[in-house]
Amino acid sequence: MTATTDALAAAVDAEDAAIFTYGVSTAYVSTARRSMVAEYVAAHRVRRNELVAALTAAGVAAPQAAAGYTLPVDVDDSVTAVQALLAAEVDCTVAYRALIEQSEDATARRTGLDGLTESSVRAANWRVALRESPVTVPFPGRAG
Repeated sequence: MTATTDALAAAVDAEDAAIFTYGVSTAYVSTARRSMVAEYVAAHRVRRNELVAALTAAGVAAPQAAAGYTLPVDVDDSVTAVQALLAAEVDCTVAYRALIEQSEDATARRTGLDGLTESSVRAANWRVALRESPVTVPFPGRAG
């Protein structure tokens, strides 16, 4: 594998974890947020499929989704559900920033930029829902 395919595979893992988190959280979010959750999980599936296609085109098998993922908080109400969703989006921004930094070709870097942008916007929307301030961060995807 190359630095690019390693970063693509890590982004697939982040997307699979986000999809899982959205699945768990759907049962707990308010009815008013259900359409937003449906829209966001669909976007994650599209992005994950794009990453898998990039890996396949590079001749690398995409990682399989785990049977389950450890959530950053115990999800048992609407607030903890949104906290878990925010954490999933932040994890995706980290993976996409790494893809931008580690990719050896422009197409993969563009995929990383698009994913970073989309996840950053979704994270900002979850921060609004949690009434966190600021709702945006200066360097999305920066670990630590």
